[in-house]
Amino acid sequence: MSEFMTDSQGRQVPLELVKEIDKLRDQTVRRIADEAMKMKEVLADFKQRIRDDIYTFVELSANEYGKSWGGKKGNISLTSYDGKYRLIVAMEENVVFDERLQVARELIGDCINKWSKGSRNEIKILVQDAFQVDKAGKVSAARVLGLRRLEIHDPDWQKAMSAITESIQTLGSKQYLRFYERNEQGEYVQIPLDVAAL
Repeated sequence: MSEFMTDSQGRQVPLELVKEIDKLRDQTVRRIADEAMKMKEVLADFKQRIRDDIYTFVELSANEYGKSWGGKKGNISLTSYDGKYRLIVAMEENVVFDERLQVARELIGDCINKWSKGSRNEIKILVQDAFQVDKAGKVSAARVLGLRRLEIHDPDWQKAMSAITESIQTLGSKQYLRFYERNEQGEYVQIPLDVAAL
């Protein structure tokens, strides 16, 4: 065993100067972290194996109709024959907006000002809520894109919707695997694989 322990600032502290409780804490944390790292590897292997199994099955299913499965972009939902279990592969795109989103925001602001002459200021807040940023300084893509579903035929609004559409940039996508079990009420409840959820 080393005659020193390295502290959090990189200094080597002689063992005799380290309190027993600090040594015990270090051993406890290292043992648990080592187990966590092994579990991480097991889960990564599990994820890869089930992903491969799902894609192999989907390809086999597509072949039954003389087609080959077109890729790994879409969402997939598979349910056991008795309906007890459901597996879902969900793709989530990382959507960001470029500078044209600010143009859209100004155009929408112009529309609101035009439409709300003599109206209460709360009307402005309803649409401006879509542009609120989170702690990381990002706007919610879902809320902004939701504005495009509104059937508003004002030319300025249409211009704003075009600016939103043209400002969209997809920086990549992330795949999520989710597992569900149907409970006695017939509802699918997610099977938690997150330690915090157990």
